[in-house]
Amino acid sequence: MASSTNEGSVSETQSGKKSKNNINQGITTIDICQKQMSLFLNNMDNSQLFTVPDGWKEPAFTKEDNPKGLLEESSFATLFPKYREAYLKECWPLVQKALGDSHIKATLDLIEGSITVCTTKKTFDPYAVVRARDFIKLLARSVPFEQAVRILEDDMACDITKIGTLVRTRERFVKRRQRLIGPKGSTLKALELLTNCYIMVQGNTVSALGPFNGLKEVRKVVLDTMKNIHPIYNIKTLMIKRELSKDPELRLQSWEKFLPNFRHKNLTKRKEPKKKTTKKEYTPFPPQQPESQIDKELATGEFFLRESVKKRKKMEEIKVKQAEALTKRQEERNRAFIPPKEKPVMKKTNKAPSEAKIDIEAIKAKVRKAKTKKLGAPSVNPVPQTTPAYDKKKKNKG
Repeated sequence: MASSTNEGSVSETQSGKKSKNNINQGITTIDICQKQMSLFLNNMDNSQLFTVPDGWKEPAFTKEDNPKGLLEESSFATLFPKYREAYLKECWPLVQKALGDSHIKATLDLIEGSITVCTTKKTFDPYAVVRARDFIKLLARSVPFEQAVRILEDDMACDITKIGTLVRTRERFVKRRQRLIGPKGSTLKALELLTNCYIMVQGNTVSALGPFNGLKEVRKVVLDTMKNIHPIYNIKTLMIKRELSKDPELRLQSWEKFLPNFRHKNLTKRKEPKKKTTKKEYTPFPPQQPESQIDKELATGEFFLRESVKKRKKMEEIKVKQAEALTKRQEERNRAFIPPKEKPVMKKTNKAPSEAKIDIEAIKAKVRKAKTKKLGAPSVNPVPQTTPAYDKKKKNKG
């Protein structure tokens, strides 16, 4: 027995040593791998880590990658508005043909107003049904078929932004949505050129179709516009970023010093109300309970009076009120017979101009002329009368 126990203890100690050695060997191998990776990363240029090589494209998913197909059927459905029914009827054969290439079945239900897409036994790409779902969503949001088909490509993605609930009042919402479109769609066209995305503003949603980086910028511009930030500011920053991205030296540098910082202007202060209400100081104690009618009667002593005395007192009060009302009514009637006050008549007085200056020399000249002239006498230097020419001719003829 003693020998067996000794053998067991020896075997346990040997197994413990082996396990410790294995753990130590594992730790050392991990350290070696980490050191090699750090050396490899240090030797590599940072531009090779963060940039994708030009011309690189992800290989397409073919039937050879999934020869057995999918295990279960999956489907998606979406509703469309009534005004899209006529357009969907026209382009429905094209929709079925586009989805038939990836073996996706599509059904159009005009009674319910819905489109459904589902996988079939021949479907080999599991992501094809997700693309088909985005495809029918874009068709329902008034995106034309020619643009919506591009979502079935590998490099394309879509984003539908809901803007209906971002602004409270309807008038303000319509103005900001029109600001996003711009005059004759110029703002929207500039945004499309800068982001390489197709943008469709319809109703309460903004549908965008393009690469992932462009969709990110489009969503930012749309949300900022709904927050009352003009899209021209974001368009300016996008133009600067586009020029900076062309320079390979500036790819890894920070662009903050090149981008403009638009600050909000201090708007006029809010008009203060005419009647200012001051809040009362908070007290944890409740307000005093108002006195009841019985409490008031007890305080004045009326509670202990007889009913006959109470009635008499009430009648006296009523009579006093009636007398006051009667006197007021009589005064109002007598106002019509009171004559209005006449305004005093102001007499006009013609005052001689005392400050007027008298020209003495002119008066003296007039007196001299009057002395030289005599009543009925001819003037001193008579003016010779001139007879016209035609009077002379008449005399000659006579």
